[in-house]
Amino acid sequence: MDLRKITEDFSVSPQIEVADIPAVAEAGYRAILCNRPDGEEVGQPEFDPIAEAARAAGLEVEYLPIVSGRITKADAEAFGAALDTLPRPILAYCRTGTRCTVMWSMTQLGALGPEEVLRRTAAAGYDMSGLVAQLNAGR
Repeated sequence: MDLRKITEDFSVSPQIEVADIPAVAEAGYRAILCNRPDGEEVGQPEFDPIAEAARAAGLEVEYLPIVSGRITKADAEAFGAALDTLPRPILAYCRTGTRCTVMWSMTQLGALGPEEVLRRTAAAGYDMSGLVAQLNAGR
């Protein structure tokens, strides 16, 4: 498992599995946010067994499947709402963690500013400079 901390309350990860849930709970996470649609790739773990194991471990879960390359304004709003309502710290996952990082960047840019978003995402190993430039150009 490759957990990458963006803030004290939010981390991202590539795809997790049921077997990872005890370690997620032991690491202190209180919620899991899945941004990966079921069936995106042959052989990927589906959300329901992960959610069942997470709930059994005392974690809250939310399924917010976002299609890579086709992020909508509604997706960003739903992601922001999940960040506001899920107990923290939150672990969000998708195929590589990038989609979750994109969503976090989109929802936090106004509050934190471009430099802070870029600093935090770069520290976690994700380059959001193109996204931030695009979002700033549209403001």
